[in-house]
Amino acid sequence: MTVIVLTNCPPGLRGFLTRWLLEISAGVFVGNPSARIRDALWEEVQQYAGQGRALLAHTTNNEQGFTFRTHEHAWHPTDHEGITLIHRPDLNAPARGPVPQAQPPSGWSRAAKRRRFGRG
Repeated sequence: MTVIVLTNCPPGLRGFLTRWLLEISAGVFVGNPSARIRDALWEEVQQYAGQGRALLAHTTNNEQGFTFRTHEHAWHPTDHEGITLIHRPDLNAPARGPVPQAQPPSGWSRAAKRRRFGRG
């Protein structure tokens, strides 16, 4: 079984993939091509994806029973003790070190002065 997921790719690439795979939803292709055809399709996807991104998942003879490849994806496959996991970027981490915190102004605010000394 082979699954290819396309995001933001040219329509011509989607049409090309329908020659060998069935499009079950917009940009999601499934089928059972041979390994040679699957690799040739993936080469075409990488070449013609343009600014889009792609994901290929297919069955294989390993402990998980499948493997996957990515193209122009923020999430990357990572081998962890023989098991392939997805490494997702931490979007909450600061890009260039800690962000400096703005210092509060020194002295009393106008509202604090009014509360403390009355409205006058």
